[in-house]
Amino acid sequence: MIRLTRNSGIRGAVAGSAAALLAIAGVLASSATASADTTATIKYKVTGTTHLAVPNADLTLGPGHLTSTADLDTDTLTATLALPPATGTFNELGVVPVTATAKLINDGPTTGTIDGTTGAVTTTSEITMRLTSLSIAGISTPVGNKCQTATPVTVTVNSQPGFSILKGGDLAGTYTIPDFTGCGLATLVINLTLPGSGNTIDLTLGKGHFVS
Repeated sequence: MIRLTRNSGIRGAVAGSAAALLAIAGVLASSATASADTTATIKYKVTGTTHLAVPNADLTLGPGHLTSTADLDTDTLTATLALPPATGTFNELGVVPVTATAKLINDGPTTGTIDGTTGAVTTTSEITMRLTSLSIAGISTPVGNKCQTATPVTVTVNSQPGFSILKGGDLAGTYTIPDFTGCGLATLVINLTLPGSGNTIDLTLGKGHFVS
């Protein structure tokens, strides 16, 4: 959420990510103008998609929510993005069907900056992607409870034209998925299927609601 104190004047655009799903998630955005010593906190509904480059597959993200607090004096923000697990089906090496469900775990808050003149926002989230279930060729494959990216996924998103602190709007970015670890015998298949660069994420924030 992004929230403006009642005695603040409106000044530009304030936003926070998520976020970033990937979700990622990440991430994300808002804009506002205000007097000195003003913070803003607003909550948004979040939906979106992410395209995984290596398996050439699209996953639906959300619905979830983003809570963002911006410091309008320093033009910085922090945010927390909460998304439900995402499930996708793709073909490993273009032949073997693989279905995986991933939980996105925030490694600390999303952080970002706000352009005080244009209201444009850039945010970065660190997210661990943990696989909670896996099916290969229709056969359930155990992955344990620590099958996750060896390092957090860094997701950077930018607000898109038309974004508004009150109406919400679109955020977009790219990210790289690192190798997975802790997946037992499935580790090799997973690392042939998911990791790589060139993944994209598109998030849409709904109308913002001020937090009282």
